[in-house]
Amino acid sequence: MSKITTSQTIGPFSHEAWQWAVDASAPGQLETSAPTITISGAIYDGDGVPVNDAQIEAWQPSAAGAEAAQALPGFRRVPSGEQGEFSLRLSQPAPPSSGAPATFITVFARGLVKHQFSAVFLEDDSGLAQSEILQQVPAERRATLIARKTAPGVYHWDIWMQSDKETAFFDYV
Repeated sequence: MSKITTSQTIGPFSHEAWQWAVDASAPGQLETSAPTITISGAIYDGDGVPVNDAQIEAWQPSAAGAEAAQALPGFRRVPSGEQGEFSLRLSQPAPPSSGAPATFITVFARGLVKHQFSAVFLEDDSGLAQSEILQQVPAERRATLIARKTAPGVYHWDIWMQSDKETAFFDYV
């Protein structure tokens, strides 16, 4: 008989459990002293079906100072919509030029017994080639972490949980 681990549960059912959580990136709720950007996209399973019950968390340590008035500076949690869509409004304390992620991402969804960690970078960041994090990802997978600019301050980035389009996910130890 094998030993029971913390990942052997009947959940998570985060979409239902976290409905009370405030979407800190909703228009009018973000108090920041910095300019903002929006990263929108959708989350898909391995068959290309939208995941309509995911929770996407974003963490921006660099935004903590600019968001001092927020209850949780630099943190967002948004549910995916019926078509898997999500949108994150983020502070951008400095123009993208460092190779650092625009934000770190955690994904919770049905079928995941352990949440997944990722990061999203902005395609107009002139420091991407020097990014210590991106250099750890195989070259052919790096594009899965880069949000495409669609308008000034607006980016598109999809999350794929599986398939040949699978987003690069990280193990933190």
